[in-house]
Amino acid sequence: MAREIPDLQAVVRTGTGKGAARQARREGNVPGIVYGDGKEPVAISLNYNYLLKRLKQGRFLQTLFNLKVEGQPDTHVICRGVQRDVVKDLPTHVDFMRIHDESRINLFIHVDFVNAEASPGLKRGGTLTIVRHEVELEVQAGDIPDHITVDLTGKQIGDVIHINDITLPKGAKPTVSRNFAVANLAAPSGLASAEAEEAEA
Repeated sequence: MAREIPDLQAVVRTGTGKGAARQARREGNVPGIVYGDGKEPVAISLNYNYLLKRLKQGRFLQTLFNLKVEGQPDTHVICRGVQRDVVKDLPTHVDFMRIHDESRINLFIHVDFVNAEASPGLKRGGTLTIVRHEVELEVQAGDIPDHITVDLTGKQIGDVIHINDITLPKGAKPTVSRNFAVANLAAPSGLASAEAEEAEA
């Protein structure tokens, strides 16, 4: 399921350099830059509170935005970096890259685990150990999946779920060829120690 493309409001920032950036911050804005797609970079400003709200919603770096700047055509962009104040951890500058819907980009996509009630291993008291809450995938910009799904139906204690076990959205593929683990079902501590004692006996 592809996620909707949310709008992101910004204004053109007059002037460049540290002085102009400081002025933008004094006015309650966060300076930024939009680059790529063979066009000239454009200096922009985003309202500080508006940007902070967006950042707190999560997945900011994984979201394709429809950037709306007055007097300019809407542009699809993805955030390539948020610089933060080293003390306050608040945004001080944002970098956006222009992309086409057919562009292929690497993004971290959230992993959703479903049907825990249908897992015999979890019913026996096993624990789902999540190795990766997000997986880096190469995806098409116009069809970024909201998440990938791991079905726990039938999973037993000791089972390991690898990336190759997961059905990925159409057009998406892992950025690494290794068949890495995403999660596993560990035995409950009591059962694990009992099994260890039996093995020793």
